[in-house]
Amino acid sequence: MAGSSHGHTPAAWTGVTISFIGFCISGVFMVAANQLGFWAGLVVVLLGGVVGLGMKAAGLGMPKESTELAQARAQVGQSQSAEARTPAETQTQEKAPAAAQTV
Repeated sequence: MAGSSHGHTPAAWTGVTISFIGFCISGVFMVAANQLGFWAGLVVVLLGGVVGLGMKAAGLGMPKESTELAQARAQVGQSQSAEARTPAETQTQEKAPAAAQTV
């Protein structure tokens, strides 16, 4: 996730911050045995989600990855994992399909 900047957008930070504040409000009023304050805190939690989605729709969130970029990322990942294999692992993987066919 760190490589894709997942969640590092103004929409994500704002939505989570508002939701966290609502969670804290609900927690305080739960301990105080005040039902109205508890439910008001839950409304603030839901408001955080709505604000985050609204900000994402306004362009402050992370754009979705295109199909071409996803395919290119998968190809690079496959080639890097193939380069990282040791010769012994490569030989084992080459023999494995032959053993499966004889069974």
